[in-house]
Amino acid sequence: MEKEGKITGTLVQSYMICPRQAWLMARHVTPDQDNVYLEIGRLVQEQAYERDRKEIYIGHLKIDVLRKSNKSLVVGEVKKSSRAREAARLQLAFYLYELKEMGIESEGELLFPEEREKEHVFLDEATEARIIKLKQEIAETVYTIMDPEN
Repeated sequence: MEKEGKITGTLVQSYMICPRQAWLMARHVTPDQDNVYLEIGRLVQEQAYERDRKEIYIGHLKIDVLRKSNKSLVVGEVKKSSRAREAARLQLAFYLYELKEMGIESEGELLFPEEREKEHVFLDEATEARIIKLKQEIAETVYTIMDPEN
């Protein structure tokens, strides 16, 4: 169903916040990259969790933080604020699902360094089903419904 491009974690998060934003993002129409809030978010991500590997690319996935813990691979998603927690949670669950599809079992942590908070995220059957459905919704919205040529 992914007609024109891969669904990414950023697209998942954007879709959860605003489907129109995801539609624009899929067409490479992005917000002003010099926006002060985007720059603050990048700075928080760079300075937090210095001991962990950062910005790891695995195929179409861009993982913020990656580390090994007790025989398990931990995927971390760093956010400036917990304001869009559910969107961030689903973005991280999407990464866990995609890694599982690649044969890599992992668990996740949402990291909010400015709030000194973290949340563990696991891919259970219900979450996996939600991610599969969400991927279909995103593909339909981003690549079909709002596309005037289809």
